[in-house]
Amino acid sequence: MSDKFYPYGRQQIDDDDIEAVVNVMKSDWLTQGPTIASFESDLASFLGVKEVVACTSGTAALHLAMLAAGLGKGDRVLTSPITFLSSANCARFVGADVGFVDVDPDTGLMNVHALETELKRDTTKIIKAVVPVHMGGQPVDMPRIYELTHGHGAYVVDDACHAIGASYEHEGKSYRVGGNPHCDMTVFSFHPVKHVAMGEGGAVTTDDSALAESLRLYRNHGMVKGKGVESESAYDSDGTINPWYYEMQVLGFNYRLTDFQAALGINQLKKLPQSLDKRRGIAQQYYRLLEKHFADGGVRALKSVPDRSHAYHLFVVKIDFERFGVTRGQVMNRLREKNIGTQVHYIPLYRQPYYRRCCSSEASEFPGAEAYYAQALSIPMYPNLTATDCEIIITELKKVLGGNR
Repeated sequence: MSDKFYPYGRQQIDDDDIEAVVNVMKSDWLTQGPTIASFESDLASFLGVKEVVACTSGTAALHLAMLAAGLGKGDRVLTSPITFLSSANCARFVGADVGFVDVDPDTGLMNVHALETELKRDTTKIIKAVVPVHMGGQPVDMPRIYELTHGHGAYVVDDACHAIGASYEHEGKSYRVGGNPHCDMTVFSFHPVKHVAMGEGGAVTTDDSALAESLRLYRNHGMVKGKGVESESAYDSDGTINPWYYEMQVLGFNYRLTDFQAALGINQLKKLPQSLDKRRGIAQQYYRLLEKHFADGGVRALKSVPDRSHAYHLFVVKIDFERFGVTRGQVMNRLREKNIGTQVHYIPLYRQPYYRRCCSSEASEFPGAEAYYAQALSIPMYPNLTATDCEIIITELKKVLGGNR
């Protein structure tokens, strides 16, 4: 057993990250200052997108996207059931209904054929948005989802909270997730276990300037100053805008990022390519070790789809717990005793009490999600894992399972 603890995920903060934050905290701006705009510009350059609107969290980003899209009561939003609560909650925040689209049990990604079926059933066109999820960091089939969803007259808002730095190939070209050629808006999270760790934070990216303007309005209380004011009382007798004047045009929220979070984000973005390389190297170590120790397929990684570059926020294995004669809870507890942390990503949303009440979905409607959930377990994945660490983790997993054959 290792003396050090391996969590399923963790942040990597270096001295230069701390220095960047301290510099901002010594400056004149803690929030609503120039560092936020610099972070948005750097992220836009990295992704190759026109507009970035930073905010307080990935959840806030999803909420802002629903608001900017104008969704509300009587509308319906489709998303994956294998995701965090926010991917569905964002629709409920604006009064829209939620429907779930089954996933491929071998990848955890939205099943495009199931999506097509749901859209065809919607003869009254109440589906106004689809929120596909790049589960674990692997891109979904964005070109096909975009084609189907836009053909239905609905928005595509992809949840890329796991997938900054991921990319996919389409018709001979490479597209980075968040660059927005096959969606209307993309949402990112900067939670501590994400690639770019800012404590909390989020962003929405888009190539649509009108959507970006709406996102910024809702981010800041629905309030405008200067350009964009509507009332005549905003202007002095000489036609200039009164310097004290502001007005609230819509019901907005305080979803503003702080400058010290943005400073951390700028520094973390600089190290993102290196972080992605390390994560992909760790994944290759895991693939090799799983093939070596579980050649019978009792434990296997999620399937990697060709022509898609995985960001590996998570490394999910599927374990045939019945074959090993052990429950998932027993495996997690025994690994914890050996200083190895694991997690389940995720409990299908239709199983949550709230969504059982408001969506009336049955588990039998989602065979892919049920098959995925029955065997999924996330093992440690973060950039400073070594080859030796990976060997220890898989060896201990084999011991835990081997004693129950």
